[in-house]
Amino acid sequence: VADEVLRGGGEAIGVIPRALMDREVAHGGLTALHVVDTMHQRKQLMADLSDGFVAMPGGFGTFEEFCEVLTWSQLGFHPKPCGLLNVAGYYAPLLAMFDHAVAEAFVKPVHRSLVLDETEPRALLDRMAAFVPATAGKWITREER
Repeated sequence: VADEVLRGGGEAIGVIPRALMDREVAHGGLTALHVVDTMHQRKQLMADLSDGFVAMPGGFGTFEEFCEVLTWSQLGFHPKPCGLLNVAGYYAPLLAMFDHAVAEAFVKPVHRSLVLDETEPRALLDRMAAFVPATAGKWITREER
C-alpha cells in the first residue's frame, strides 16, 4: 500500500517499534519513519498523526488496533472516522459480531454507527470524508443495568 501511495505522489508515514525495526521489517522508502520504543507508543503516535483509520484485511494486530481506535471514538477521545475495507466480504463476520453486540445490548446502535464499512476504497474514503461523529452521552444508564 505504501508503495502505491508513494507512486501516486502521496506521503507514506510509518511508525514502528524499535524491536520490529531491529528485525528489518521497516519499509525503507517512506516519506517519514518514526521509530518508537513500544507498541503503545506506536499506536498513540499513529492515532495522533491520523485523520482517520482504515483497516484492510489482516490478522490479530489489525483487529486489535481497529477495535482500540473504535473504542477511543466511542469514549469521545477522538472524532475521527473508523472504516473497514470489506474486501470480498472479509469483515462480514466481524460486522455480524458488532450487530450481535447491539442485539444483545452490549453496544448502542449509535456506537455501532461509528464503524464505516465499504467494499470499494473510494466509497469508504467518501464516507469517511463525510463522517460526523455520533454522540450518545453515557453508554449505560442506571435504568439500563
